[in-house]
Formats: sequence, structure tokens, C-alpha cells
Amino acid sequence: MSSRGLIRSMLLTGGAQVVSIGISIVRMKVLALLLGPSGIGLLSLYNSLKDIAAGTAGLGMGSSSVRQIANDRADEQALSRVRRVLLAAHLVQGGIAMLAVWLLRQPISVWLMGTDQFATEVGLVGVAVFLTLMSVAQTALLQGMRRIADLSRVTVLGALVATVAGLTAVWLFGQAGLIWFLLAQPLGTVVVAWYFTRRLPPPTTVRPSLPDLWRVWRPMAQLGAVFMLGTLATAATLLLVRSWITRDLGLESAGHFAAAWGVSMTYVGFLLTAMSADYYPRLAEVIKDRVATTRLMNDQSQLGLAIGGPVLLLLIGLAPWVIRLLYSEDFTPAVVLLQWQTVGNIFKLASWPMGFAFAASARSKVSLVVQITWNLLYLLFFAWGLATYGLEITGTAFLAAYMIYFFVVAILVRKLYGFRWERLSVRLIGVHAGLAFALLGLSLTLPLAGAVASVLLALVTGIAGLRVVVRKIGTKGRLTGRIAGVFARLGWPLETDDDT
Repeated sequence: MSSRGLIRSMLLTGGAQVVSIGISIVRMKVLALLLGPSGIGLLSLYNSLKDIAAGTAGLGMGSSSVRQIANDRADEQALSRVRRVLLAAHLVQGGIAMLAVWLLRQPISVWLMGTDQFATEVGLVGVAVFLTLMSVAQTALLQGMRRIADLSRVTVLGALVATVAGLTAVWLFGQAGLIWFLLAQPLGTVVVAWYFTRRLPPPTTVRPSLPDLWRVWRPMAQLGAVFMLGTLATAATLLLVRSWITRDLGLESAGHFAAAWGVSMTYVGFLLTAMSADYYPRLAEVIKDRVATTRLMNDQSQLGLAIGGPVLLLLIGLAPWVIRLLYSEDFTPAVVLLQWQTVGNIFKLASWPMGFAFAASARSKVSLVVQITWNLLYLLFFAWGLATYGLEITGTAFLAAYMIYFFVVAILVRKLYGFRWERLSVRLIGVHAGLAFALLGLSLTLPLAGAVASVLLALVTGIAGLRVVVRKIGTKGRLTGRIAGVFARLGWPLETDDDT
């Protein structure tokens, strides 16, 4: 259970995510210049609808199947059955969802946008839902088999194909091309993922009968339903907030919110995706061993904060320039939202490794309650403050909800798994949270001073974070040995996990 394995997986997936983020930045920049805040706002509504429909239809089996595949890797017969059920279930469930969205396209359009003029586009979102579920089935298989390198290639190539096709549609058709932009994203992943999944050894069992399919599908769906409800709660919360903003403050405000949310989630999503690719299967394998579980969760928390914390601090101070670079001057109201959300992401990053324990141990009810907790808190703060504070409440509510969520999850994992924070974990959380709050206050009052301070603090915490990473990896490698030597010459020698 070495930290080196976690870091290797993070580097593989993280490298792919970096490229994917670069592609995403270009994609959103072009969209912002072509369509402005209203176009970004409309796309965010389409995306939220797709996410909530795909989350419902998928029954969370993308997540539960990763756990099942990881557990059955040593049993070829069981693994083959799971693979067949995974594909068949997403094919059928996706088809039903596509039909349902198409039939309900008109009332959905009226509810979301206040008009039925987008009914056809809403109906086509159903096709995107079907394609999304097919891509989930393939990427879940790769993750469960721990084909991390292939999963990374799917991430990059799928994003590239989708970007070229989607931007071409918007260039040719303007705002009307947004729906084809939406369709291109899951289609690109399906095409690329199919290339890699068909290279896996074929299932060895004969095609199972309907009773056999049911016996495999049922426990996966039961556990997956918990993931689904949690995902659905988040997607529904986001859809409700975006719809509320659109109706009360206008489509441009929805675009500002989408811009801040997009930047905030892009980096954190990149880091969490990089970590979860290998962390989740590993945690599922050791979850019954409390000592191993505690060590793995602490390792993941420390690595996440050491690598991600400095960039979050940098983002708080540089938010005005980041928004202008990634979008345009028209998106200036998104700056304050992004700064509040970034502080909240410190607590999200710290709580994320703990939250996976409930899923890894199949504690479905606890997992569901934990996931819903944040959504309810966020909606309550948002509804309470919208009339008084306007759009800015979306950022403040994000931070407040994640602070409470962090303490709720910490209490639960301590009670259920005997989890204890290591001293290094506590220091990293305290330092990054304290600096984030200080930078937020400075950036809101003196933006230029906040920018300068964020660069300096990111540099200092980045160096300290590098020391943490090298300590976890060990100094036997050529590069890590040289880095350790530099720290020793600076009078700050480190003790690595190799030495303990």
C-alpha cells in the first residue's frame, strides 16, 4: 500500500487531465467569445439537464461496478458476468432515458427557460444522456480493471475529438449549435473508449440468462442507487440553482455563475479524478482493515493538499485575471464567486478521501445521507441569501456548506472506521484553510495586493508540498534523491516513508 503507487496513478491520470483541461480552456474561451455570458448560461442548463437525467438513468452503476470489478478481478467467471451486465444495463437504461426526455421535452423547456422554443434542443439532450451512459460503462470497466493508462488516453483523445466537432458546430450555427456541441462530448468518449475496451480480453462466460443477469444486476443497482441518489442530488441542486438564477436574475447571471463554477470545478475535478482513478479500487480492497484504511486515507489527504493546496491559494488572488483570460471582460461578476468557491474547495479537497470510505464499504444509507447533506446546506444558504446578496451568495453558500460538510464527514469516519488524523494531515489542513481565508479577505479589499500575496504564498506552500510528496515517494529515485539533497542543503532534511 505504498504512496508511490498512488502518486504514479495520479501522475498518469493527472497528466491526461492537464491536457484535457488545456483543451477545455480553449473550448470555453472560444465559446465565451462567440456566444457571451448568455450562451454559456444556456449551455450550463443543457449540461445540468443531461447530468440529472444520466445520473437517474444510470442508477449509479458506473460507480458500483468499479467496486465490483475491483473485487472480482481474481475470479474470471464473476468478472465476465459483471462486464456483460454493465454494458447491457447501460444500453437499456440509456435507451429508456433518451425516450423519456424526448417525450417530455416541451414541459422541461418551459420549466427551465420559461418558454417552449428550446423544446427540440431539450429533446436532443436525451441523445446526449444515452451516449453519456455508454461512455460511463466503458470508462468504469477500464477503471475497475485499473487500466489507468488507457483511461488517461480516453480522457485526452475524447476531449480533443469532442472539442473539434463541437466548436465546428457552434462556429457554423451559432447558439443553435450548442446542442451539437453537447452531443459531441459523450460521443467522442464513446468512440475513443470503445477502441481501448475492445482490446481487453473478451468475457469468457457464455451469455448469461435473464435470471443470471438479474442476480448480478440487482446488488450492483442497489449499491449504485445510493451513488445515483447522491449524484442526482448534486445535479438537481445545480439545475435548480441555475434555473432559479435564470428566472430571477437573467441568463447572463446564469452565465456568470457557470463561468465561476466551471473554473472552480475544472481544477478540483482534475485533481480528484486523478486521485480517484486508483484510490477508490485500492480503498475498496482494504476497507475492512482499519489500520490500512486510516493510513491510505491520510496519505491521500496529504497528497491532495500538498499538490492542490498551493494552486487553490494562487487561484484566489489571481481570480480576476483568470476569468478575463479564460472568458472575457463580460464575465467580471464571476470573479467574486470564484474566490469564495475556491476557499470552499480547500475543505472539499480535505474531506474527499474520507467520503469515499462509505462507498468503498458499501454503507449505502450513510453514503447517501452524507452526499445529500452538502446539497441541502447549499440550497438552504442560497435560498436564504439570494434576495439580499444577489449572485454573490452562490459563492458564500458554497464555502459555508463545505465547512459544515467537512466536520460531518470527519465525525462519521472516526465513529465508523476508527479513523484518526495524522499530525501532518492536521497541519496541512490548518495551514491551507487559514491562508485561504486571509487571502480571500485581502483579495476582496485590495485585489493587487491579494494577487501578489497569492503568488508568494503559493510558492512557499508549493515548496513545502513538494517536500511532502518526496517524503511519500521516497528518495531512491534519481530525481527524488536530488530533491531531497536540495532540502538537506537548505537545512530542512526530510525523513521519508522509506526510512520508517
